[in-house]
Amino acid sequence: MLDGKVIGDCMPRHRHQEFIRFLKKIDSETPVELDLHLIADNYGTHKHPRVKSWLGRHPRFHLHFVPTSSSWLNLVERWFRELTDKRIRRGVFRSVPELIAAIKEYLHHHNQKPKVFVWSAPVERILAKIAKCKEALETLH
Repeated sequence: MLDGKVIGDCMPRHRHQEFIRFLKKIDSETPVELDLHLIADNYGTHKHPRVKSWLGRHPRFHLHFVPTSSSWLNLVERWFRELTDKRIRRGVFRSVPELIAAIKEYLHHHNQKPKVFVWSAPVERILAKIAKCKEALETLH
């Protein structure tokens, strides 16, 4: 998040082995002096004993789990939407390797001129929307 660059990879499965492989990739591609705070969903892969063991040996990694049904991952979802809109929907892919190549190419081009995402909505407006939603829900009951 500091410079807008994205570290990504395409893997055929979503198991603890792939997550550890991705953690190793992050570890190798970031300066060793940085503490790394990763926001993760509540999928069980991140809580596997081998993942916990790996994280125990790499104290600069700090996992933060989002509450179920939260919007804390909106930034990630926004990036995936851009990938979809700007590259995947525009392409024709005859195989999975072609699709993976297109994703990696997009990632490479994105990281050539990365842009830091800056939240532009003031806190007051966000809190007002939350209050309005709560009020609407309470009137329904």
